Amino acid sequence: MDSTLSLGGELGPAKIVHFFDAAIGLKAILVVDNVACGPAIGGCRMAPDVTLSECARLARAMTLKNAAAGLPHGGGKSVIAADPKQDRQKKERLIRAFARAIADQRDYIVGPDMGTDEECMAWAYDEIGRAVGLPREIGGIPLDELGATGFGVAVAAQVAQDYVGLDLKTARVAVQGFGSVGIHAARFLAERGATLVAACDSQATVVAPDGLDVDALIAFKRETGSVRVFPGAKTLPRDAIAEVDCDVWIPAARPDVIDERNAGSLRAKLVVSGANIPITAQGEQLLADRGVLVVPDFIANAGGVICASVEFHGGSQTAAFTAIAEKIHSNTRAVLEESKRRGSLPRAAAEAIAEARVRRAMGYRRFGPRA
Repeated sequence: MDSTLSLGGELGPAKIVHFFDAAIGLKAILVVDNVACGPAIGGCRMAPDVTLSECARLARAMTLKNAAAGLPHGGGKSVIAADPKQDRQKKERLIRAFARAIADQRDYIVGPDMGTDEECMAWAYDEIGRAVGLPREIGGIPLDELGATGFGVAVAAQVAQDYVGLDLKTARVAVQGFGSVGIHAARFLAERGATLVAACDSQATVVAPDGLDVDALIAFKRETGSVRVFPGAKTLPRDAIAEVDCDVWIPAARPDVIDERNAGSLRAKLVVSGANIPITAQGEQLLADRGVLVVPDFIANAGGVICASVEFHGGSQTAAFTAIAEKIHSNTRAVLEESKRRGSLPRAAAEAIAEARVRRAMGYRRFGPRA
């Protein structure tokens, strides 16, 4: 176990498995954090610099996310150390090898995450018959294509606006990470009247104080591969997104993009987390000290896993989006009300609610070998 891993304790991790296949070039990790509520659902992340510590933190976030959403699933996460933009055939070989490696880990159901998509899940499903976030053609609800996570982020923002004196119809939004989650968060927020004033990806930030045309920016990103040099916008360095003047800031990329070094630069009233663990504990406290409200990641971005759970249990796309709207609306309000009542950070309130559900589920389970 990584010496930097600080989770541990009663909740988990229940299992950490390393996979290595020199012939294929596979180097991967699976962390199953807790399965008291049911088999773990969690995405497979592909990036060159993924670590055990990151995987374990993400797995714990999935435990809390699934419990907070009231899903019959525990939390887990997997990571593959590789370039997600590599040759398609090489990527397919890696994903298929990884799927075969986790075939016997039946307490884990793999889904898409950063660097993987519906096609990757189709390859995994073809190998082991166990994956979610599948393409429509093989019976799935393609959560990335439909924007399930981004839809949930917009729902959370709609609830949270009442707690910071905002009106989404006049709100200015900045999206950090204009990818599968950020694109749809921007789209669903624009449908609610918000104005996208800035967006960034791995190459650049683009800013337009009077507003970016969301549909045109999405088309431009898909055509060119980046938001960089989008017509009519000012192009800035990637990390400049943290200093853009806005009302709502949506982190939708990697972990820990806001910490004690740049939290003071953020110019927003509300942060709604589309990414997992995008803000460090110190960064979140500094934002709270400045009066910035942060809706925790595992509350705001649960749309994807809610959709995945509905798919796994045979539900429809309509049922999935109805469940996302109901659960995220209810949970966001419950967390923000509890935070106000306790005088605590929203994350502390959210963790208390989710952990209580996990512990109740653990009380119904008999762990360890049976006599």
